[in-house]
Amino acid sequence: MDDPRARRLFGDRLVAPGDLASSPFRVDRDRIVSSPFFARLGGVTQVISPGGGGLLVHNRLTHSLKVAQVGRAIAERLLRDERYGDVLEKLGGCDPDVVEAAALAHDLGHPPFGHLGERVLDRLARQRLRLRDGFEGNAQSYRIVTSTEIRSQATIGLNLTAATRAAILKYPWTRRTFPTPHPRHMDPPPRGAAAPPDDPDGGSLKFGAYSTEVEDMVQARLPFAGLVADWQQTAEASVMDTADDIAYAIHDLEDVHRVGVLQQGAVAAELMAWQRSAFRDVPDEELASFGRPGSAIEALRRQLHRKDGWISDDDAFAAAVEQVRAELVDGLLSAPFDGSLEAEAQVAAFSATWTRRLVESIEVTESPAVRSGHVLLAPAQWHEVQVLKFVQNRFVLARPDLALHQRGQARLLSSLVEALLAWLADPDETERLPRRIRDLVELAEAELPEGTGDRLGRARGRAVIDFVAALTDSQAIALMEALSGRSRQLWTDAFVL
Repeated sequence: MDDPRARRLFGDRLVAPGDLASSPFRVDRDRIVSSPFFARLGGVTQVISPGGGGLLVHNRLTHSLKVAQVGRAIAERLLRDERYGDVLEKLGGCDPDVVEAAALAHDLGHPPFGHLGERVLDRLARQRLRLRDGFEGNAQSYRIVTSTEIRSQATIGLNLTAATRAAILKYPWTRRTFPTPHPRHMDPPPRGAAAPPDDPDGGSLKFGAYSTEVEDMVQARLPFAGLVADWQQTAEASVMDTADDIAYAIHDLEDVHRVGVLQQGAVAAELMAWQRSAFRDVPDEELASFGRPGSAIEALRRQLHRKDGWISDDDAFAAAVEQVRAELVDGLLSAPFDGSLEAEAQVAAFSATWTRRLVESIEVTESPAVRSGHVLLAPAQWHEVQVLKFVQNRFVLARPDLALHQRGQARLLSSLVEALLAWLADPDETERLPRRIRDLVELAEAELPEGTGDRLGRARGRAVIDFVAALTDSQAIALMEALSGRSRQLWTDAFVL
C-alpha cells in the first residue's frame, strides 16, 4: 500500500476482491449510480422545477449525466494530446473513469429546490442551529460518499477510491480551518474561497468538506501531495469542474428556451446596446442605477477585470459578446420553441456546436493562476462561457416570477426544518420518530467531540439538515403537507421516512 498508484486507487480503504475484476474507478462509477442518493437527483431542481406540467427540462440527475459526458470527452481528448501527457503525469494523472465518476457524484448532496435550498439550509444551520460548518452542497456530497450512505449495515459511505474522492473536491478546503493557512486569506483567494460579502467572519462561501470529514479529505488527497498545491484541485477535479461550467452554460439555456422564458428581444437589446454604446465613461457608482440596456453586461466586463484580471481581456470579451449574439440571439432564439422536429433539431445543433467548440479549446497548464485550475478553457472560450452564464443569470434567475416561487420554497424549507426539530424534541414521540432521522442523530452525535455544548441539540440539528437535504422537491412538499395537517394521504406520505 506504500505504492503511490495503489494509494491513488484505494487510499486506506478495503477493496472487496470481486471489485477488482473491473477497473476500480469503474466500480466507483457503478457504486455511485446504484446509490439512492443518485436516483433522487431526478426529482431535484436544476434551474426550472421538474415538477411543472411534464416539461422536458434538466434536473440534477440529467445535469450530472451531461457533466459526466462532457468531462469524459475532455479527459479522453487531453490524453490524446501529446502536448499534455507529461504535465498530466506530473499532476498525478487524468483517468477518464475517475472524471466520469466524480462528475456523477458531484451533486449528490444538492438539496431540494436547487441553489435556493442550499442558501436556506446554510442560513438555518449557522444561525438557527449553531452549526459552525453550516451547509454547503459540495461538502454535503462529500459527506454522502464518505459517511452517511449505508452499505452492508455500516455507515462507511460508498467506499470510493482515493482518486475519485479527490476528484469530487472542487473546493479542497473546509469552511474555516483547513488547510493552514486557510485559502480565504490568500490575495486573491481561490475561486469560491472568499468569505461572503455580508459575513466577513463566516469562512469560505464555497468549500468541499465539513470538519467532520476533514481526515478523509486529507487521506484522499495524500497521493497528490507535492504534485498540486494543498488548496488546488487535482487535474481530474479540474476537468470535472470545467465540464460542470460547460454543462451549466449550454444545457440550462436549452431549458429556458424550451419553456419560452428566454426572450430574444430582451437578450438582443442588452448585447447590441453594449456593442453600439460607450459605457466605459460611466462611473461604477452610477452604472448600477443606469438602467439602460447594455449597462448590465458592462458591469460584468468590469467585474471580470476585478476578479479575473489574470485572463480578462476587452477584445476577447467583445468577441464573445458577438459570438453569443450571432449564435444564440440570431440563431437559437430567432424562433420560439414549438416542440416541432425542426425546433428539436435546432436545440440539438446549438448544444452540439457549443459543446464541441468548448471541449476542443481545453488547455492544461502546470502553473495556473490562483483563481484557475490546471485544466481550463482557452481565453476566447472562457469569455464566451462568462457571457452565456450572464444571459442565464440576467434574464432567467433575476426574474420576479422566479423570485416569487423561490420565496415560497424558502418558507417551506424553513418550516419543514422547524417542524422536524419540534418532532425530535417531543418526549412523547421518541418511539415514533422515523428510523432514518434517529440513525442520523446517532451518527451526528458520535462525530461531535466530548464536551461539546448542547451536544444532543447540535446532533439533532445536523441530522435534520442531512435528512432534509436528501429529499426531492416533491418529497419536501409532501412531508410539509403531512406535518402541517393538510395532507389527506395517510400512508403514501411515509415513503420519505
